Amino acid sequence: MEKNLAKTYNPKDFEDRIYEKWEKSGAFKAIRDPNKKPFTIVMPPPNITGQLHMGHALDQTLQDVLTRWKRMQGFSALWLPGTDHASIATEVKVADKIRNEEGITKEELGREEFLKRAWEWKHLYGSRITEQVRKLGNSCDWERERFTMDEGCNKAVIETFVKLYEKGSIYRGNRLINWCPSCGTSLSDAEVEHEDKTGKYYYFRYPGADGSEGISVATSRPETMFGDVAIAVHPEDERYKHLIGKLVVIPLVGTEIPVIADSYPDPEKGTGAVKITPAHDPNDFEVGERHQLGSPTCINADATMGKLAGKYEGMDRFDCRKAWVKDLEDAGYLVKIEEKVIPIGGCYRCDTVIEPRLSDQWFVKMHELAQPAIQAAKTKDLIHVPERFEKIYLHWLENIRDWCISRQLWWGHRIPAYYCQDCGEMIVSATPPEKCGKCQSSNFKQDEDVLDTWFSSALWPFSTLGWPEQTEDLKYFFPTDVLVTGYDIIFFWVVRMVFSSLEMMGEVPFKYVYVGKALYISFSALNSLQIITGG
Repeated sequence: MEKNLAKTYNPKDFEDRIYEKWEKSGAFKAIRDPNKKPFTIVMPPPNITGQLHMGHALDQTLQDVLTRWKRMQGFSALWLPGTDHASIATEVKVADKIRNEEGITKEELGREEFLKRAWEWKHLYGSRITEQVRKLGNSCDWERERFTMDEGCNKAVIETFVKLYEKGSIYRGNRLINWCPSCGTSLSDAEVEHEDKTGKYYYFRYPGADGSEGISVATSRPETMFGDVAIAVHPEDERYKHLIGKLVVIPLVGTEIPVIADSYPDPEKGTGAVKITPAHDPNDFEVGERHQLGSPTCINADATMGKLAGKYEGMDRFDCRKAWVKDLEDAGYLVKIEEKVIPIGGCYRCDTVIEPRLSDQWFVKMHELAQPAIQAAKTKDLIHVPERFEKIYLHWLENIRDWCISRQLWWGHRIPAYYCQDCGEMIVSATPPEKCGKCQSSNFKQDEDVLDTWFSSALWPFSTLGWPEQTEDLKYFFPTDVLVTGYDIIFFWVVRMVFSSLEMMGEVPFKYVYVGKALYISFSALNSLQIITGG
């Protein structure tokens, strides 16, 4: 009987069946063979919040090319797939779903029930992601699939936290952090997206407490004036030397604050004088620490004005700005307004303007951890392809600040710190403590916060292979060979994987970082792949 090809190709008639045959046959399964060299790639885990996009398709195609190439060359090639719990993004999605469908907030639902809904979301959308990965024809070893919150990865996260805490590299402190009023959580520096926007610089006069003219300052955030503790001038600025040590008055507020000398103000910018508000600006916070000034807070966590704002209390911060500037102008304290390009920090998830905020949070001391990661790149133990992306990597590490790792969320790895409810003693432990070593009480409450998503994904190259257990997979397939990723998460993820691996494993997690981008497809991409494969 004669059969003719269909006029149009219908992938559903063939591809699912072919892929299922590949998978069932074990064609993609990596075997620990002592007579073969391993070749390992761990898939950058897609977030469970949605669907794959073109960036994933490009990134995974390059990984598939490398894996199949090495497999054909006789290597025991492992391409390990997985997904990420995406703490903030998933919590927002689940909370919105509950609010839209049931008309209640996550707080009304309660933590335990909310987490049940979050796991339901993961099972629904996480499986959708992995099915899409299969649709691409990717040659992943699905028997080794991992999730950043599965039991093994959670054990690795807790182990890392406890080890770093016991070493003194993790601490809890009251410091200035990036706060998203919309997501209701702290963010690390890497999670703040800066954009230059046209805005206004307001010049105000702070009259002298002795009745003199006083001093003028420029600010883009006049609503923070209620938290001012000083006016800083450069010690070598001749214009203001006679004012150092004298008092000026916050206009309309009446609070007297000193004029101090500090190297922070730039005499060439604005008026050369800077208002110091330690609780609402990172540079001001450092000045305040140097001069042992207070840190009064005038903006609430929800971005409304606090008690210090007087009659403006409860107003949205931007509404307050308009009303406050108008009142200062009417009272004769506004000198002028300039249009200027101002860098604005926004939440990388919801674009809400970030509010610097003084808060009790958990931090990782980064200076010491960064040094081996810097050295690894300089000695070429870690190679960036294309090479120019090494500059981004090094710039971030050489200017790194302590990493804020606590998040005011429910979906994520809960911080393993326990507080005695009778004496206040804090115990950091991989397992819940049975008795307080200080007062012998057994009445404990675990820290409410969870860890930054990137804390768990920083362990991905070795937690997925069974660490902290010394598994046979870990011994054979680690360190991995190549990371294929995008340039936009070099500091989010790549940097953190490198210093975490050097700290926990004593070696780099991969030899090559291939930064994939549509621009590099064609000859540039082929040349880069040849560097990695030795082809």
